[in-house]
Amino acid sequence: MSWKPANISQCSPCVVVKNCKQSIDFYTKAFGFKEHEGTSVDEHGDVQHAMLQLSDCTIMLSPEGAYGMPHKTPASSGAPSPMGLYLYVENVDKLYDQAVAAGAKSLGKPEDAFWGDRFCRLVDIDGYEWSFATHDEELFKKHLEHKHTGDCC
Repeated sequence: MSWKPANISQCSPCVVVKNCKQSIDFYTKAFGFKEHEGTSVDEHGDVQHAMLQLSDCTIMLSPEGAYGMPHKTPASSGAPSPMGLYLYVENVDKLYDQAVAAGAKSLGKPEDAFWGDRFCRLVDIDGYEWSFATHDEELFKKHLEHKHTGDCC
């Protein structure tokens, strides 16, 4: 017997959304998540809990007010996203284009970073900030070489 469910990541953020069905549709189209079996609906057919998977990352979704919880999305509360999510993907440029086409707001196009990632920043339909990255070891080595020669930062 395992100490956690199979095929679910050890850290699985629970993201409060305005409408689970809309968010599931957005996350699958924009970011490439797949819906995990076991979605829970209430007596009105509204999704109260869902799990989505992208590679080895699992996120859970619940709508505002589910189970009596007072949490609101950044879009509903008007407050900036209190956290950011950083996920590695195979091709960050492709994901960026796909996400923007699906309605994500761009905070930063894909760019090379000194830590060896090519990454972008996006905001989803509920106001959460997401960063997606593709790691490039050569980019990281290049940065280290420039740092040692004084040509960088």
